[in-house]
Amino acid sequence: MSFGEPEGYDADARPRPLGRRGASQAAAAAVCLVLGLGLISGAVTGSWLMGDSGEEGSRTTFTAAGSLWHSVPVDQLFPPTVQGQGAGPGGADRIWTRIAVAPDSGCKDALDPLLRKALAPVGCERLLRATYTDATETYVTTVGLLFTKADAAGMTSLANRFRKERLDRRSDLMPLPYAAQDTPAADFGARQRAAWTVSVLTEAPVVVYAVSGWADGRTVDDPQPAEDAMKPGATTAPAQAGLGNEAQGLADRVERGLRKNVRSATEQPS
Repeated sequence: MSFGEPEGYDADARPRPLGRRGASQAAAAAVCLVLGLGLISGAVTGSWLMGDSGEEGSRTTFTAAGSLWHSVPVDQLFPPTVQGQGAGPGGADRIWTRIAVAPDSGCKDALDPLLRKALAPVGCERLLRATYTDATETYVTTVGLLFTKADAAGMTSLANRFRKERLDRRSDLMPLPYAAQDTPAADFGARQRAAWTVSVLTEAPVVVYAVSGWADGRTVDDPQPAEDAMKPGATTAPAQAGLGNEAQGLADRVERGLRKNVRSATEQPS
């Protein structure tokens, strides 16, 4: 059939019944169909083998993330030194040094009762914590990785609740710090908390949080969510000191490290 001719006519413009094709056309169509199905099947099979797409791949990634607390060295989850390029107020660089790592534990004695209650729907498999100080040892920040018992649907439900009810902004749901003796964080207790952040992940059974304060043990009457303390023009003491940046900057970088470890754990040999 040449372009421009009405379907139902042959090359010599003789009428022919619609829907009937020559043997060569039928054969060509069959070949195209076989090739097309082969390409589709190959693409699907390839995605399964690679494990990088689809529901099964997502389940594998989620499962791998949940096991990192006992399969990845602490220095990979909480590096001895964390670089915070552009993480400080006005885009200033930060360098944080780890000064203490808490023994891995449950959540009972490591979180305030109200925060434990808010997180109860996803359960507490294991809680890992580390405390850092800045280069001048003026500030201290505790970062936590709470590994839950929930599936992806449970984590999504909790994340939605935190977002809708703004639970990450409530000071009565602020995480507790980890104070270690004979370190700059020795006096970093509940009354010294100045800024905090809580992030419920949906692609991993993990809640990431951080809470910051001064290393000299001063109390704080009006702690702020890190998001508020980082706003331009904020004049509170935590904001002026950059403690929102301390909490958010460290939490972000520990979370990035977690994601990197998840990718490494799910890599397939080429």
